[in-house]
Amino acid sequence: MGKAGRFACIGLPMSLTIASLVCLIIVGLGGTNKNNSSLNDLYFFRANTTDINVTPNDVNIPKNPLTDAILNQTVDTAKNALDIKDFYHVSLWNYCAGDFDNGKDKVTYCSPRKNQFWFNPVEVWGLNNTGVDKLFSKELRAGLDAYQKAAKWMFIAYVVAVVATIVEIFVGIFALFSRLGSLATTIVSTVSSFFLIAFALTATILYATLMGSFNNAVKKYNIHGSLGHNMFVVLWLAVAFSFGAGLFWLISSCCCSGRSNRIKYGDESGRKGKYERVDSPYGHREGPAHFQSGPGYQAPHHGVPLDNVGSKPTAYEPYRTANV
Repeated sequence: MGKAGRFACIGLPMSLTIASLVCLIIVGLGGTNKNNSSLNDLYFFRANTTDINVTPNDVNIPKNPLTDAILNQTVDTAKNALDIKDFYHVSLWNYCAGDFDNGKDKVTYCSPRKNQFWFNPVEVWGLNNTGVDKLFSKELRAGLDAYQKAAKWMFIAYVVAVVATIVEIFVGIFALFSRLGSLATTIVSTVSSFFLIAFALTATILYATLMGSFNNAVKKYNIHGSLGHNMFVVLWLAVAFSFGAGLFWLISSCCCSGRSNRIKYGDESGRKGKYERVDSPYGHREGPAHFQSGPGYQAPHHGVPLDNVGSKPTAYEPYRTANV
């Protein structure tokens, strides 16, 4: 396999690595621009508060038409006063919120981007020191505490995966020239895939668990949580591309040497030739038909002293290879 074959062998894992990096960048862009509908559809978790409602049973007061009317008015007033939106999207760096407009999502606000971000509904909905946060179950509060801690590790894993993938692309350039370069790229690819898989697993398990705790705690208030399908599809595509790239980097370190299988001797067509008979230093080359013998006949010496014949071992090759 020549250089062209080596280039083709490296091209596939390099393309998969670039595809993985693109998917990681898309994951990081989710929720960064409220005016971009495509980016607004990239979120890990969604809280739907459109039909939020509190009944007398939820706050331990007698249930009657008067208390129902008061509570409904109070909830609507509180929702407007606290500026609670119809939905909230939680992304990697921040959250976005908005209202429904003719049945479609319309994002009106995105919070500032922050490292190791986690979504705190008590703070976002302005429920601090109001006593309302105590209505949340212990399960939800425990889930939010675990979510806060896991979000830090998830963010670190994401950053390391992105950096390692970029390094993998640059190191992969050296893989074009040798299998040793492929081996070095394979090592970097292993690091990248490890942290990328760790990030994807953490995000999937974390938000799936959070969704269950969230729905169990607030479903009686008609608040519903769900996962973002598009975000997880892009995320696991990044994992698949990264894993495939690592596999092919490993193959390229064992195969695809880039050296030609043809050994050249003098001309570009390789070693071509045939054997032809050469003259014997002890007789005429044309064979027995020209052999002379008899009294007084002396064989020609052909430049070889007779006193040297038999005194030393000589190498005689009756055939030689001639290039044609």
